[in-house]
Amino acid sequence: MVSDGRAEIIAGRGAFVESFPLFGYDTHDYDALFSENIELLLKLNEHEKLSWNGRFRSSLNAAEISPRPVQNKLPIWVGVGGTPDSAIRAGRLGVGMAMAILGGDPKRFVPLVDAYRKAAAHAGHAPEELCIGVTGHCYLASTTQQAKDEFFPYYSNYWAYVNRQRGMGFRMSRDDFEQMAAADTALFVGSPQQIIEKILRQHELFGHRRFLAQMDIGGLPFQKVMEGIELLASEVAPIVRKETCK
Repeated sequence: MVSDGRAEIIAGRGAFVESFPLFGYDTHDYDALFSENIELLLKLNEHEKLSWNGRFRSSLNAAEISPRPVQNKLPIWVGVGGTPDSAIRAGRLGVGMAMAILGGDPKRFVPLVDAYRKAAAHAGHAPEELCIGVTGHCYLASTTQQAKDEFFPYYSNYWAYVNRQRGMGFRMSRDDFEQMAAADTALFVGSPQQIIEKILRQHELFGHRRFLAQMDIGGLPFQKVMEGIELLASEVAPIVRKETCK
C-alpha cells in the first residue's frame, strides 16, 4: 500500500559481478541463474501459494507469498543491455523489456526490439500486452553546453569507477565525452529541448511507452539531481506526452 499500486520490478542479469561470491554463486552460471530466478519470480507474482524445485536455491513447499501487490499482478520488466538472447527471453516470457541504452547510435537497438516482438508473437503474447521502455543516463541544464560542462567531471568519475571494477585503466577524456553526448547519440545530456529531441527520435525507432532517466550518477550533488528532475518534469515530460499521444 506504500505506493498505491505504483511499484514495479525491472529484473536484469546486471552489469557487475561482485554479488556472486557474496552469495556463493559461480559467474559461469550467470545466465542459468537469471533464467531460473526470473521464471520463479513470475510464478511468485502469479500465485499466492507455490511449490517449486530448482537448481540454485532451496525448494518451496506450499509457500505463502505475501504481502500481495495492490494490483492483480506486479508489473515485471526484464532489463536488456545489448544481447539478443535477453530480448528474446523478455518476449518469450511476455514481460516488459527495459533497454539500457547508455551511448552510441540508438539505431543499433532496433534489432533487439524486433527480436522481442517476434519472440513474443511466437510465444502467443498479444502485441498490446507488450511494453518497451528505454533507460539512460541523463543530465539537464538550461543549455546543452552548461549541461555538458557541469556533468563531465561526474560522468568521468563514474566511468573511472566502473572501469576499475572491470580491471581496466581507461579514463574518459573530454573528447570521449563530447562524442558520447553528441546530438545524434543515446546519452541524454543537454538542454530540455535536446532531451526532448533525443527521446522523440528514439520513440520513432522503438515505439516505446516509457523513458526512465537515471540522474544520480558519479557523485552528483543532490541539488543538481533535484534541478534535473524539475526540468524533466516541467519542461520535457509535457512535450513528450503531447507529441507521442498524437
